Order: sequence, then C-alpha cells, then structure tokens
Amino acid sequence: MKYILITGATSGIGLAAARLLASKGCHLAICGGHSLERLVKAEQELSSYEGRILTYFGDCGDKEFVSCMMEDIFRHFPRLDAVINNAAISHVGLLTDMSCSQWDELIQTNLSSLFYICRLAVPHMISEKAGKIINISSMWGESGASCEVAYSASKGGVNSFTKALAKELAPSNIQVNAISFGVIDTPMNAFLSPEERKALEEEIPAGRFGRVEEAAAMIEHLLTAPDYLTGQVIRMDGGYL
Repeated sequence: MKYILITGATSGIGLAAARLLASKGCHLAICGGHSLERLVKAEQELSSYEGRILTYFGDCGDKEFVSCMMEDIFRHFPRLDAVINNAAISHVGLLTDMSCSQWDELIQTNLSSLFYICRLAVPHMISEKAGKIINISSMWGESGASCEVAYSASKGGVNSFTKALAKELAPSNIQVNAISFGVIDTPMNAFLSPEERKALEEEIPAGRFGRVEEAAAMIEHLLTAPDYLTGQVIRMDGGYL
C-alpha cells in the first residue's frame, strides 16, 4: 500500500484523486482549507475503503500550518511514498484591480505551499531513496491567460519549480513531475455563465471540459510511471494549446 499526501482534496481534482487512490487501498493524508464540512464529508466517504485516512483543515500557504501537518503525518505514517500538490485558488480580474493582499494570498497558496511541503517531505523520501512528487499545474502557466495574471504566474512558477527540483532529486531516485491541465469541470470554473461555458467548449478541440475522473486517472498514471520519467510538465488539455 502507498502512503500519499493530497492537498486541496475536498473538491474537484483533489477529491477525485483521493477517491481513486483510496479505492486502490492507499493510505491518505488529505488537506482542505475552504470548508470544514467538505473535509468531514470527504473523510467519511474515503473511510469506507481499506486504507487509513488522516485529515487536516488549514491553509497550505501558511508555513506554520504545513509544519504542524507534516509533523503529524510522520507520527502516523511510516513514510510518504508520494505528495500531490493540488491546493490552489484563482483570481479573475484586471491586474490593476488586484490588491497586494490578494496577490500574496494566491502566490502563497499556489506556489509557496509547494516549497513548504516539499522541504519537509523530501528528507524522508531521500532516506527511503524513493518517492514521487506530482504538482498540479495549468496550461495558463505555459501560455498565460488574460485577466488571470497572478494565477498564470503562479502556475508558471510551479512548472519551473518542478523541473528544477526534479534535477536536484533524480540522484536520490525521487521523481518530480507536473500535470498542466486545461479546462477541467471543477468548482474553480463554476463562475462561468452557461453562455461563457458554451463559448469556451467551442474553443476546445475535444469539444468539452475535462472530467475530474480523467484528471485523477492521469495522476494515478504518473504515480505508477517508470522512474525514468521525471522533470516533465505533461499537458492534458483536450488539444486546446
């Protein structure tokens, strides 16, 4: 069985991944920061499977919270076989209308959280000479999106973080990859009106939004991929870019 940490695991891609991996018998530490009710509901659902479920409610952009969470995980789990950095928030609007506090919050949640978590997880993986880190990114981190400058910048940072850390950890047999998702049907995209959704679907060659179950399957695929696959940002966007 695998011991896996998933952040942002109470909805969307994170919850879908947690469901899939729990169904495979994995022991999971899941974290969510938006809704305690959703976290409790996720724990109840996932506990119906064989593996152990640890839950944490807090902001992965807060280094003190992450430190406490990681300390507790290693009290209960003998190791972490994989970390899935999925926690993220978005901001849609003109750059000039974005406040400094909004910028700081987004960068902390989407990018700094990877540093806070990896710096504490990696030493344990090095001691095991094994581990996989999967960072959830976005196609906007590659191409940039108008009115989503902060989000695009944060995901561009995720991509560079992934490539650099992969080189650093390859000698220790730890693989670091990212998945650059296109438009996935998650709560993050719930702000779109029916008209906006239809127009966006028409721009996607696949003709639809991706499903969270498809995203989860891609995450599982990377968890079982050959060890020689590392330092990659793998795009899954229905042919959009």
